[in-house]
This record gives sequence, C-alpha cells and structure tokens, in this order.
Amino acid sequence: MTERTPRLSRLRRMVPEGRAGRAAAEVRSGRPIEGRGARARRRGAQPKVVALGGGMGLSASLAALRRITGDLTAVVTVADDGGSSGRLRDELGVLPPGDLRKALAALCGDDDWGQTWARVIQHRFHSRGDLHDHAVGNLLIVALWEQLGDHVQALDLVGKLLGAHGRVLPMSAVPLELQALVRGHDPERPDDVDTVRGQATVALTPGEVQSVHLVPPDPPAVPEAVAAVLDADWVVLGPGSWFSSVIPHLLVPELLDALTETKGRKVLSLNLAPQPGETEGFSPQRHLEVLGRHAPKLALDVVLADEAAVPDRDSLTEAAKRLGAAVELASVARADGSPRHDPELLAAAYDRIFRMHGRIGPWR
Repeated sequence: MTERTPRLSRLRRMVPEGRAGRAAAEVRSGRPIEGRGARARRRGAQPKVVALGGGMGLSASLAALRRITGDLTAVVTVADDGGSSGRLRDELGVLPPGDLRKALAALCGDDDWGQTWARVIQHRFHSRGDLHDHAVGNLLIVALWEQLGDHVQALDLVGKLLGAHGRVLPMSAVPLELQALVRGHDPERPDDVDTVRGQATVALTPGEVQSVHLVPPDPPAVPEAVAAVLDADWVVLGPGSWFSSVIPHLLVPELLDALTETKGRKVLSLNLAPQPGETEGFSPQRHLEVLGRHAPKLALDVVLADEAAVPDRDSLTEAAKRLGAAVELASVARADGSPRHDPELLAAAYDRIFRMHGRIGPWR
C-alpha cells in the first residue's frame, strides 16, 4: 500500500451519500433523472468518463463527450480571476463561477430546453452600472452557493434545472491563485524570469512560461472530484489553455494522487494550435514535455491530436512514449479553418479511442 492510499480512502469516505445529489444517485441506480433534456441512464451501459480542464477547451470536450456517454463528470479549475468571475470572487470571496458555468452550458442538450437554458446562463448584461458584463449563470451559481452553503449541492441543482447531460464539480473548494515563472514577461528585460500572478495575466503574458504553481500550494481537492476520478473508466485531460486550465489539475496533490492511482485509462487531448501568449511557438510534443515536468509520475494511455496540427509525427510519438501513451491522430477541427474542435468529430474520435484502447467496465 502506498502512502497516498490512506489519503484517497479518507477522501472517498468524505463524500456524503445524501450530498452526492439526487441526479448522481439516480445515475448509479438506473432510475431516470428528473427534468427535461435528461436521458435515462443505466449503470454499466456506458463508460464512466471524467473530463478535467476549464474554459472553452473543457467546453469543447464536454460537448463531444455528452454525445457518447450519459455518465459524465466535469472537474473544473477554480483559479480564474478575470472578468465577471474575478469581480464576484473579489467582492464575495467565492469560487470563480465562470468556468463552472461554461461547463454546465456545454452539457446542455440540443433540444429547445437545453439550448434555451444554455443561452440564458451564458447571457451577459450590458449596462453602465455594476451589472455590466456579469453572466446570468455566474449570479445564479453564486446565489445557490450562498443559499445552500454547499458548492457541490448547488452545482447539482443548477445541472438539474438545465437538464445537463452530466455533472460539474470544482477541483477545489477554495479559490486558487495561479502563479507562473515567466521569462521575458517584461519585453524590456527579455532574459529575466519574473513571477507573474493571476490566471488572466498568465494567459496573456508576452513572455515564455517556464512553470506554474498554485497558491495556496497544497489546496484541498473536492472529495467528489477525487471519487469520480478513482471510479472512472476514462479520464480526459485537455484541450484548453495549457498552463492555466490543463496543468493546474496536476498541482492539487489529492487530485494528482487519484489520477496516478485510478484504474481508469487516461487520454490527453491536444490543442489545435498554440495559444497566443501562453504557449506561443509550442510544438505538440513540447506541450507533452511541459506537462511531464509538472507531473513526472503521471502516466497516460492515449494522446489525441488533430492530424493537420502535427507537423512532426515521429517527435510527438516519442514524447508520448515517455509518458506511456500511444498517439491517435484524427480530424477533429471545424471545417471553417478556425482553431476550434468540431463536437461531432471529436465525439467520434473519443468513441473510437474508448473502443480500441481497452474497456475497464462492461458498458457495451
């Protein structure tokens, strides 16, 4: 037994049966979930999938995954400090709700109910007053947090209202600050390495990010998120902002322990293009090398990349091997030429990976 196992066992015992939310309990029992847009789900009929990330990258993954499984959990970063989320965080001392809201919107169904609610919670006010640029979903989530005093229960309730095809959880129950060591953050001092604070600032730095860390440095994981990773058949990491949405999950010790010890298989989905500022000039294989430096003990099973975004397949294959992973190439980009994933194509790629690379549970 490793030293990590007792900590993970303690976290799993911390998940109250009643607090897990009726929707999650009904998924396990096979009873239909209440609310429009939800599908009847049976235990063992579909893979249990956990997707980790934040922002638009996680939304793209969720929009694809909800098409192929009804047992889906999103674990979302909580380090955002910009825009509406940053204002609510500063004023009320709450978790930043923005990435959680985006994940919930991505899990809404394609029917009228789901698409209406997706638009409602994404709607932003435009005014000359204090409400300017606040998203409706952010205010709804924060209001339920204050009413219920429970992050998980509140998010489950919002998901039920929306008829979400899955569950959304924060990776930690405390607001986190992202800090980065950046070379050349000040263009007038291109060789200096500075500490840059805040996710919004890190994402837009003109310098080269060397590494990132979280404050507090040993944040507690949400027990339900740890339990979901340990119980998963597949864990999906990425796509998304590499340093500010993907890697932060690996900096939460209990979550990293769960990722290391889960019997579920792990697929890393690469971005379609480097992100201006944060990963400017990064090759696909460099993304893997950076991730490996932040979590050297983490092994992967599959690296998914768009075939048109990989100029050097041999180098990517070698970088993936060092993480224990095979490379799967597929056309997953939208046809309009923008660096955005097509949900149908990405769903097909995930489904093929889940079928080809082994099944942990008898979902088929």
